[in-house]
Parts: sequence; C-alpha cells; structure tokens
Amino acid sequence: MKKLILSAAILLCGLTAFAQTNIQIMYDFGKDRKQITTTLEGFYVDNWGNTFFFVDHDFALNKDLGDTSSPAGTYMEVARCLNFWQNSALAPLSFQVEYNGGAYKGFGINHAFLTGVDWFLHSADFNNTLNLKVLYKHIVNTNQKVPMQFTVVWGMQDLFGAKGLRFSGFADFWWEDHTVFGEAMSAQLSHTVFISEPQLWYSFGTEHFNLGGEVELSYDFGTTRGFRARPCLGMKWVF
Repeated sequence: MKKLILSAAILLCGLTAFAQTNIQIMYDFGKDRKQITTTLEGFYVDNWGNTFFFVDHDFALNKDLGDTSSPAGTYMEVARCLNFWQNSALAPLSFQVEYNGGAYKGFGINHAFLTGVDWFLHSADFNNTLNLKVLYKHIVNTNQKVPMQFTVVWGMQDLFGAKGLRFSGFADFWWEDHTVFGEAMSAQLSHTVFISEPQLWYSFGTEHFNLGGEVELSYDFGTTRGFRARPCLGMKWVF
C-alpha cells in the first residue's frame, strides 16, 4: 500500500487549485513476494479540501509463489478531506472520509469505510509536514471490538540539505477480531494490525523522474501473521 505525502500544505499555502499524478514501479524483494507492483497515485486540491487516491497492481514473477500468467491482485484507496475554514484558527483540521479494499488470488481485502479527522502540522517553509488522523473504521463482514484506525503521514523534503532528496511515508494502526479455537470453545480476540511504508526518493535534476524505494513494515497484515520487513526498489514518474 502507498500513501502520497503531499498534504494540506498546498491548501495552507493559499493555492486554490493543485493537482499531482504519479506512477511508481517497485520490485519487492520480500521472500514471500518477489514481485513487481505498479502504483498510480493522485492528489488534487480545491476550495473545499483535497482528494487522494491510489491503486496498487501486483504482478507475480516467481512461479514457486503462484501463477505468473495473470496479475496477482489489486488494492485501492480513495480519501476525501473536507476543509471549509481554511482562513480560520482551525485551518489545520479537516474531516476525512475514505474507502479501501482489494482482491488477490486466494483471498480478498474486505471493503472498509472510514471517517474521522485529520490534523496537519508543518515547518515554517513547509518542507517538513506531518498529518495525524483519527478514524472510525468499519470493515465489512468482520467483527471489530475496536473499530478505529490511527494514521500518521509524514514528508521531509531536501533531507539533510540535499536538494531533491525526500523522505516520506505513513503508518496505520487498527484492530480486527479473529477467532481462536480451543479444545471445547472458541473465542473472539482483538489484535492490532500495523503497516508502515517509509520511502526515500531522489529526483535527478528534474522533479518528474525519481529513483528510490521503500521498506514495508507490517504486523498481522493481510494473511500474514507476525512481523515482516519487505524492502523494495524502484522508480517514480511525476506527471
């Protein structure tokens, strides 16, 4: 999964219209992945707030890990932040609604509907940004004792004074219940799901072409139990 780190800085800088679309192509070195993922991202600002979406499309390459004759799966997110009070003291606060879900060979990621608030922090020059989100999360056909998600999104431009070097990423925490079967009974236990994708990109003399990568850090995410660290390398083109 990816999350674009352009944020409400554009809104607070006073621009009334802004759009960016980019495509990323990554190779995942994880021993349970070994696949290529393409990501199409879009971020669009208007007078009412901003809209963000991304679509991940996976292409399996390792025959030992499954069929390689067709795409392995797709995942998408779309989120809308509403902010009608951009000239007030509450300008950093936005209301957010979001949908996400996906389908992969052998399993699906259930529809999820989220709503909540986003709080935006930034440095004086907007090179360093931080978004904090508290969201109610409803996952279809899933038991949830704690239907919440906490999200942190960050961006650091020209890292260590190196022009064109960008460190960005996100971290999501939420809870899902799963059934544990014993000898004479079963119990619903709530467990924490965590995923983070810190990215490092460098633009080579142009804002359009970037080389870099990410590390996907996860715990109990998808069908995988326990902690995983999956490094990826790739390129990004900003349209």
